Amino acid sequence: MIFYKIIRKIYSLYTTKFMRFYKVGSKCLVLKPCYITPNCISLGNNVSIFNSARIEGVFKYNHKKFDPKIYIGNNVTVQQNVHITCADSIFIDDYVAIASNVTITDIIHPYENIDIPIENQNIIYNSVNIGFGTKIYNNSVILPGVSIGKHCVIGANSVVNISIPDYSVACGSPAKIIKKYSFELSKWIGVNEKT
Repeated sequence: MIFYKIIRKIYSLYTTKFMRFYKVGSKCLVLKPCYITPNCISLGNNVSIFNSARIEGVFKYNHKKFDPKIYIGNNVTVQQNVHITCADSIFIDDYVAIASNVTITDIIHPYENIDIPIENQNIIYNSVNIGFGTKIYNNSVILPGVSIGKHCVIGANSVVNISIPDYSVACGSPAKIIKKYSFELSKWIGVNEKT
């Protein structure tokens, strides 16, 4: 336990002193990312990002320039192998928990001209917002233009291409809302459940 605390302190110092984040709060930990562009990333306090994360701001694509901004709030945990790609903005609010192998992107590679390879066509972008206290489970994909409300759950292996309102549980590919919290009844209600 003491050894773990010492290692965490060393990585925390490395994160705050040498990685050159746009902004970084206290007690942040970034463990061995596979690729990161820290100059467009703001970290709140007590952020933990575990091994092999790829958190990438796209500054230029096909001769077009971008100004990416990735904001990660306070007390956020990002598990291993998470892939976040941004050309515009991705906002992750406080107390969000992101499980392993999740992809969050504000970029689409369109296929409009069949004479040009997809990777050589201009990208389209639309900001992403993830609300306070939300949990995103393993292998989920959050697509451009999506806004996920506060206190939501995104089930494992979901592909989220629609916005999800506050206090909702969504899952599937494509994701569908299966439950919402009813403040009138003080309980979770299935979307097909009669009240």
